[in-house]
Amino acid sequence: MSHSHRSSSEYPKSKTKESKTFGSSSEKKIKKMGDGNNTNNYKMFKFFNRKFKISELKPPPDVKDIFSKFAAGGDLMSPDQFRTFLIEHQAEKSVSLADAKRILHEFSLRRQHLTDPKHKKDKKQSKENKTAAPAHQTHEHGLTLDEFFNFLFEEEFNGPIKREVHHDMTAPLSHYFIYTGHNSYLTGNQLSSDCSDVPIIKALERGVKVIELDLWPTSSKQDVQVYHGRTLTAPVTLVKCLKSIKEHAFDKSPYPVVITFEDHLTTKLRCIVAEMVTQIFGDMLYYPKPEDPMTEFPSPEALKYRIIISTKPPKVGEGNDKDSSEESEKSDCSDKETESKTAVDIKPIQSEAPEYAELITIHAGKPQGGLKEALEVGEKVRRLSLSEQKLEKAAEDHGADIVRFTQRNILRIYPKGTRVTSSNYKPHVGWMHGAQMVAFNMQGRDKLLWLMHGMFRANGGCGYVKKPGFLMHKGPNNEVFDPRRHLMVTKTLKVKVYVGNGWHLDFSQTHFDSFSPPDFYTKVYIVGVPADCAKYKTEIKNDEWIPVWDEEFTFGMTVPELAILRIEVREYDRSDKDDFGGQTCLPVSELRTGFRSVAVYDHKGEKYTSVRLLMRFQFESNLAPA
Repeated sequence: MSHSHRSSSEYPKSKTKESKTFGSSSEKKIKKMGDGNNTNNYKMFKFFNRKFKISELKPPPDVKDIFSKFAAGGDLMSPDQFRTFLIEHQAEKSVSLADAKRILHEFSLRRQHLTDPKHKKDKKQSKENKTAAPAHQTHEHGLTLDEFFNFLFEEEFNGPIKREVHHDMTAPLSHYFIYTGHNSYLTGNQLSSDCSDVPIIKALERGVKVIELDLWPTSSKQDVQVYHGRTLTAPVTLVKCLKSIKEHAFDKSPYPVVITFEDHLTTKLRCIVAEMVTQIFGDMLYYPKPEDPMTEFPSPEALKYRIIISTKPPKVGEGNDKDSSEESEKSDCSDKETESKTAVDIKPIQSEAPEYAELITIHAGKPQGGLKEALEVGEKVRRLSLSEQKLEKAAEDHGADIVRFTQRNILRIYPKGTRVTSSNYKPHVGWMHGAQMVAFNMQGRDKLLWLMHGMFRANGGCGYVKKPGFLMHKGPNNEVFDPRRHLMVTKTLKVKVYVGNGWHLDFSQTHFDSFSPPDFYTKVYIVGVPADCAKYKTEIKNDEWIPVWDEEFTFGMTVPELAILRIEVREYDRSDKDDFGGQTCLPVSELRTGFRSVAVYDHKGEKYTSVRLLMRFQFESNLAPA
């Protein structure tokens, strides 16, 4: 690869701590970047000024070819031709001509708002100018090649996955993967960080639907607080956590929020919790009637805007002053004991606040006896909790039993106790066995958490993802999917990475390198069942704020329903660790085919304002036709 600029080895990269660039300076960059007539200036050792020509952002050859094809070789793609493009190339089969015109109209308004200097500087003058071209002029006449290319880069109109809820939401809760947090109140590590309602709020705003609270007595034994027991974490009051949950439970979607209690309380304090919960949540709180045997969980649709409680019921016939935690290694309550507490054992609801046990919708437990017995499917549904280690061990000999259990019951997986830094584990082990609640430390920033974010971008980001049919299928002899079975490749995904843009708007000029523009490359992964995992990377594009890769990669998948496409942009550094340029994870089962604008996120999963990748996704079935 020949370049008129220096090679990446010529000068060491100097790291800077400059923050992102926004505001008026960003607006100046909008005018300069990509017009092909400007340069970036970098100073070296305070004496030399190095100039780098800014590349022009141009449509890749594939985009030009498709435009020519659907515009019938003309210079303008009409609304009708644009509709044909959406149907045939983008596989958006239900688009009408009216839809196509509406999309073009909205796109035209957005482009005018973002790029028209007169529109920004003098709105009053444009209002008074009656001879000005109407905002909808573009959609009446169609798109030029440049406008078509700009449209493809607009994630709002051309994103890689659907934005709306589209799964069937009327099945029982056990039919869904549910966005689940672990120790949701912690702000940092598991040993000494503060406890707060802030991480709970952030999780709910992201779409998390299962919040875990560890309940402990205060020093006076008269009230309840939330913290990670037997550690140095500073507590937060239960009341504050519950009020924040009530306020933010449905910020992302109307589907139910499950609160799991890790219960370390006395009988008296459980009664206080019961009163607290009923007073704070009121009619939002759902719990079954005493006569309801709960042989099947309600659906997310039936539980819209409801809060439900899940915990291990206190033992029947005891003082209930023992630790009732699921994750406590000292817990002596087996699943069989938990299961023995039926709805018949629960007293009818009185006029005063219902007792603690009566508020539990999802009865939980932790196996202390044999796992085979713990996985037996009884008449009443329940929740079982396993650590990530116990799941891996159970999967070796009881994989099919776990799948069978999760078809009606709920399985929760939680991180092993040694993850004191709030790191996470591989979620696919749980998902491929049908585990609905794969609990993650949401306050982290590891790559495994990115996978969790990606999984739950599916189904409009509502926090509930319908499990694939093979996990719910049961044969005539009660046989179910066996995760250990060798599977054939059923689908091939082709991923093409064309070009990236926007770093010059979201970062300062010297953020990546003090002496030259960045050297970006992109890594593309499939993460899923072990047989499907694969990775590739593009070439490094030296000294380019707008890198053009134009490279395609092919992935064969045996279980595409559980596969996640992970994309990470790095900036090459010869003398140090490569810089992070952004990442995203997308559920393969939700990918929309054709050209797509892919938003990029930071380490914490927050979307960059401007950075986008133009990509293309194509699927090929490897199944023989019926």
